[in-house]
Amino acid sequence: MKHVIIGTAGHVDHGKTLLVKALTGIDTDRLAEEKKRGITIELGFAHLDFDDGTQAGIVDVPGHEKFIKNMLAGAGGIDLAMLVVAADEGFMPQTVEHLGILSLLGIQRGLTVITKCDMVDPEWVDMVREDVAAQTAGTFLEGKPVHAVSARTGEGLAALKENLRELVRQASEKNLRAPFRLPIDRVFSVDGFGTVVTGTLIEGAIQVGDPAEVLPTGFTARVRNLQVHGADVPSAFAGQRVAVNLAGTKKSDLTRGDTIAKPGSVRKSLMLDVKLQNLKNSQRTILTGSQVHLYHGSSVRLSKVVLLDRDALQPGESCYAQLRMTEELAAKCGDRFVVRFYSPLETIGGGVILDDCPARHKRGVQQVLEELAIRESGSGDQRLLQAVANAGTSLPTLEKLAAGLNRDVEELSEALNSLTASGKALEPLPGRYLAGSVFDGVWAACQELLDKYHRQNPLHAGMKTAELRQKLFKNTEQAASDALLAALVREGKLKAAADRYALADFSVRLTKKQSGIRDRLLQTYRKAGLETPGLDEVYGLFTPGEQADCKQVVESLVSGGGLVMLTPQICVHREVYEDTCRQLSEHFAAQETLTLAEFRDKLSTSRKYALALLEYWDKNKVLKKDGDLRRTGPAFSGLVPEIL
Repeated sequence: MKHVIIGTAGHVDHGKTLLVKALTGIDTDRLAEEKKRGITIELGFAHLDFDDGTQAGIVDVPGHEKFIKNMLAGAGGIDLAMLVVAADEGFMPQTVEHLGILSLLGIQRGLTVITKCDMVDPEWVDMVREDVAAQTAGTFLEGKPVHAVSARTGEGLAALKENLRELVRQASEKNLRAPFRLPIDRVFSVDGFGTVVTGTLIEGAIQVGDPAEVLPTGFTARVRNLQVHGADVPSAFAGQRVAVNLAGTKKSDLTRGDTIAKPGSVRKSLMLDVKLQNLKNSQRTILTGSQVHLYHGSSVRLSKVVLLDRDALQPGESCYAQLRMTEELAAKCGDRFVVRFYSPLETIGGGVILDDCPARHKRGVQQVLEELAIRESGSGDQRLLQAVANAGTSLPTLEKLAAGLNRDVEELSEALNSLTASGKALEPLPGRYLAGSVFDGVWAACQELLDKYHRQNPLHAGMKTAELRQKLFKNTEQAASDALLAALVREGKLKAAADRYALADFSVRLTKKQSGIRDRLLQTYRKAGLETPGLDEVYGLFTPGEQADCKQVVESLVSGGGLVMLTPQICVHREVYEDTCRQLSEHFAAQETLTLAEFRDKLSTSRKYALALLEYWDKNKVLKKDGDLRRTGPAFSGLVPEIL
């Protein structure tokens, strides 16, 4: 499922918060001071539900110049921008600054909303449209839709919401393969729970129970609870607004600007190598040695700019530079950032991080400039990524890749770490790699297979693992194919159901008649215990008009694990089967072998049902037959605890 964040932007008092409330029904101004002054001071959050069942998060940012720092703390995780311009005022200073910030952060999709249209004549709205077209020329909003609305009367809101739904549909999926990373924009305590932090999950997926490293301080805490839009969830995914309850921490241990991430996945440094851009409409020349405020994620650092190939960076120019900070920052290559002039505070530029932990450079060194050019173009990584992609799903090792590329193993290890950190490559098994593009192909093929299977078998919980493995992977060892299926489950694309896989959003939907048959079947099998009637006898318990549905429901229960089919005629209830597994486990905890007679007596059943169970376990390698004896098989240690 795709997760998208929409961000507002624009001048103070242009109606951003009222617009969000009109779209979502949620008032994002939560502070008493905000309600008293009638302006947004802190970040506000809401969620927008669409008629087709999709949902997007909304970050409402403050527009006042005094709160640009707060605006930047929320802008880093947005995918789509709503630039808000009031009809009675048009473009204003913070409108221009916010648009520049969005451009520097690499936002590519969005639209403009002209608010307060009920306060002016239609002719005036047309003039504001012309102003918007002129002001957005040359930016990512050039030629994008412009909606005239009134949050008070509802005019234009339906069309705006439909356009937002289309933009959400078109938005690229966030990087779910990288280790999770969440810049903290709020820290608070909840009675009975402890410390809670919130932020936009910008990469990866996080689960309850995961360890999380707090950066730049470096201590580790456990994720005790997760919430998305106020509801408890077991997992959260990149592109979602998330509240994280961290066990064993105090509120004073964390602050806005910290980052929580998978331990060891993000480095911290006092220096960054960057491609720095001075905004075209900037009023400042950036001199080497200039002091600036560096904004990255939700953090801000005082930084010295060292231009590496010139003395001054004029408006509209870009160059390689090194930023030297007074405090450590946790960042990754490819992250975007914004810089503001030291005093007075005004946005002057920004860019992209090329090296998140560089050595200290001298200015004018050609080798440094060439290395940064390679980092920017990614040519070295591209060759490596191509080699990984060419290996397909065979998951080559580091040593095999190094031999094929004639590169040093240690050097290649660093490059692979960089590729996996960025999500361009994956490490499904320890020390073995897969290209992200190949994984995309695996997912596309898997989605097509399962979508067709679900249409043809709507009552099955999913396709059997062995069948999916056979159809999806060619010449791939089982350990590798199972690791890739597990990776799709971690990304929230698939779900495992007993010995089957299904698309994450698939669910069995029974008719009212079939639901009644299901309940009767489960009651029959639960009551019968182990000595169940044969399937033909079970079908005979139903009327001729019910029998076709009954067969389908039995298949659904077997595929979903509600019933376990021991033989083509013998099924048992899942609870009964699990009880026999417990008894089997207890027996082998005390003895090394088992006979049919021993097991029959232990279960107090007939030879027929004891033999059906034993042969079922033989087939699934839980047991292995040794003459008249049975011993534990290779699947015993994995299957039995899984059931228990």
